[in-house]
Parts: sequence; C-alpha cells; structure tokens
Amino acid sequence: MELEQLRQEIDQIDQELVKLFGQRMDVSARIADYKRENAMPIFVPARERSKLQEVAKLAGPDMANYTRVLYSMLFELSRSYQSKRLGKVSPLSQRITEAIEHTPRLFPQAPMVACQGVEGAYSQIACEHIFKDPFILYFKNFESVFSAIDQGMCQYGILPIENSTAGSVKKVYDLMQKHNFSIVRSFRLKVDHNLLVNPGTRLEDIREVYSHEQAIGQCGDFLQSLTGANVIPVGNTAMAAEMVSISGRKDVAALSSRACAELYNLDCLAASVQDKGNNRTRFLCISKNLEIYPGSDRTSIMMILPHRPGSLYKVLARLYTLGINVTKLESRPIPDREFEFMFYFDLETSIYSEEFVQLMCELDELCEEFKYFGSYTEVV
Repeated sequence: MELEQLRQEIDQIDQELVKLFGQRMDVSARIADYKRENAMPIFVPARERSKLQEVAKLAGPDMANYTRVLYSMLFELSRSYQSKRLGKVSPLSQRITEAIEHTPRLFPQAPMVACQGVEGAYSQIACEHIFKDPFILYFKNFESVFSAIDQGMCQYGILPIENSTAGSVKKVYDLMQKHNFSIVRSFRLKVDHNLLVNPGTRLEDIREVYSHEQAIGQCGDFLQSLTGANVIPVGNTAMAAEMVSISGRKDVAALSSRACAELYNLDCLAASVQDKGNNRTRFLCISKNLEIYPGSDRTSIMMILPHRPGSLYKVLARLYTLGINVTKLESRPIPDREFEFMFYFDLETSIYSEEFVQLMCELDELCEEFKYFGSYTEVV
C-alpha cells in the first residue's frame, strides 16, 4: 500500500474524530449546565478514575497507556470548557480585577526601596534600572528585605531570584513561601564580575578572595587559576569590596561590580572574569500590596499538588490547553513533609487575555494549595 493511501485513511479517521470530539464537548457542556442547576462540582475524581480504567481496558494491553494519556487530556479539555461555559468567578479573579482598576497607570518614580547588601551591590544597580529616582535602604540579608516590606518600612524590595549561569537563588524561593507579598516588576541585569584589590596588589600576592556564593559559582574557571588563594563566601559582592577596602591588605581581593572599584577606591586587577559572557541575574521587585500595572504579561504562582502520579501533568496539560507558555518551573521542598515539593511557575500571558482570566478562576481545582505572587512586566 502506498504512503499516500495510508495518509488518506488517516485523514478520513481524523474527520470522524473531529466530529466525535465536537459531539463529546457538546455533551460535556450540557453536563456543565446540569451541574450548575444542581449545585454539583465540575471535577469528580472517582468518576474520572473509573473512566480511565474503563477506556484502558477497552483499548487492550498494547494501547492502554496511550489511551489513558489521551483521555486524561480530554478530561482537562472538558473541565476547562465547562468552567468557561459556567462563567466561574473566583475570589482571586475578583481581587485581580480590583487591583488592575486601582493600580496607578504610571509606575512609581521615587519610592523607598529595600535592597540587600551595601552601596554598589547589584541589587542597587537593578533598583536604579527599575525606578527613576529611588530612595534606597540597605539590609544585611534577604529575610530583612521581606521584613521591611511586611512592616511598611519600605514600599518596595529588590531581590535576586535566578542567574543564567548559577541557577536559582534558593534562599529567596524558600522565603517566598513564608511571606505575603506581590511581584510588581522584574529585571534582567547583565552581570560582570571583576577582581578588585587594594592599589599595589599583584595577582600572585592574592591569598583570599571574598564574594557572594552565587558570584563565586559564576567565576569557577577563573578562581581555579588563582593557585593558593582561599575563596571565602560573604553576604554580598559589594560587601566583599568594602571588606577588602577596609582591610587595607594587599593579599586579598573581591569579586564585585566595576562600580565598586571607584566607590571603595580599589583597582580592577582582572575584568569580566565570569565563566560565561552572557551572564545575567534576574531581580524581582516586590511590594506588600497587590499592584498590577498596565501591560503586565507575566504571572508567578506557587502550587502544592497532590502527592500522586499525574498531578503535575494535569497542571501542565491545563496550561497547554489554554495556550499559556511556562517560562519557569522550579520545585522546592515543602517544610515538614518528607520528599514532597511545591512548584513555582512563571507564566507568559497578558492579564487582559481570556485565557489568563480563565486560569485564575480554575487554579483552586488544579491543586491542594496555591499562592498567587502577582502579574507584572519584565524589563530587559
């Protein structure tokens, strides 16, 4: 049999499948109407499990798993279609609508902002890209930045969340589970690490190098070339430069930004020593209140899913069904639960899209628990 004949057979089968799919979705819609009239939930897990067992048995051993996958997707499509038909409105979607209506159209120009570190830190550089003329307060650690927002000391906070080379800043992810806040903007900063020393220091003299652990991880190849130098992690790259300057020693160095060289009267002994040239760190700008500015097209959420096979697949299937792109998926351990994880999602979708509104109305049925971190614009 020729390939073209086989393709014609496939086309004929597809025509029937599309027709039957339409019929199935029509019945699904009528079921949704019945459930609304009788105050019944859309999702009935027992019914779905029974149906999956039934179709797998009908398909036979060779096709059982394929059939389960197909019908799992069909169920997700049906539930999404039913939710849309019922015009479900959740408290979260109402809260988001109110935030869109009450958030000023112009992004703040000169607010009080919390940053971790000291003058010259990359957080400060990111802050000055995000805001036109910010008033910056510096804090020792990330926890203190969250606390400054919680207590109303600062209107906004700047936090690093991930690096293109070293990966996620896990401490920040863990703190995000503990605190209530909203993301209002994000920024990707091009990061160049430089070896800064007190004037007169030679490369061969260096016995200690200070920097933040993320910067150390981003400069591994260069640090290996410094034979005999002990690498010491500190709280911040700018703190490292300050420490070197205060010490006055000519056997220590810091991996820090070029801005810190002038700020702390240091020499740049080696420039751009990171392993990869395209080294970028993504920073989040957070606030205590939910603020959603015009043009927001990214959304961050956290989910705790049932600890059973297929839970994450069902979420991803729903996102795929709605045509929403996942730009970040991070798992973190859930405190007090052994080998169970929460999932952090960054989603790419306009806040004005129908798909965004529908997802916000369906989140509670997709997981055991979820947290909406906000919708925002990313500045590059």
